[in-house]
Amino acid sequence: MAIISPSILSADFVNLERDIHMCKAAGAPWIHVDVMDGIFVPNITIGIPVVAALRKITDLVLDVHLMIDRPIRYVEQFCAAGADYLTVHLESDTPENIAKTLTAIRAHGVKAGLSIKPGTPARQVEPYLSLCDLVLVMTVEPGFGGQRFMADMMPKLVWLKEACSLANPACLLQVDGGVDLDTAPLCKAAGADVLVSGSAFFKAEDKQSFVSRLQK
Repeated sequence: MAIISPSILSADFVNLERDIHMCKAAGAPWIHVDVMDGIFVPNITIGIPVVAALRKITDLVLDVHLMIDRPIRYVEQFCAAGADYLTVHLESDTPENIAKTLTAIRAHGVKAGLSIKPGTPARQVEPYLSLCDLVLVMTVEPGFGGQRFMADMMPKLVWLKEACSLANPACLLQVDGGVDLDTAPLCKAAGADVLVSGSAFFKAEDKQSFVSRLQK
């Protein structure tokens, strides 16, 4: 059964607490928190204070996705704010610093994730698999919600599923970008364990049914 992680990038920020509780009522066990700095991606969203505020009002898993430049600078703060999973981008720093970042996340007792953009080959993740609790494959270009799903990313999932089974079987495989009732089956068939859904989830009239159908 897939884990569903609604992305609050598509939530109503005026009523964020309400929407977080709505996610839980719908049966979603995780919340996906997109952090963007306007440098690594061409958008600015939220930061450490919002993660800390969310931690106070929910026991859902906080799945924090850092789309920021040189994330090693902020690992300690995001871990202290209450992230359960902290995912950084492979492309956001040097290979040496990416390894240090993943190691630092785990040293703080938080699950470490590594994400790749659509243009990044899956094989570039391989040297880091032993340090990962989660690998995130972007099926849109990171930065904005509501983009069209890139089905040509599915071979990456298949390759990574096999690579994880050999190097780190406990590592979860996550997909983010354009996930809805039509695209979720493709992701699951390719090996995805965790599905991030933003626009489709928050636009669904029956959110509990939506989560249930994505999970199956």
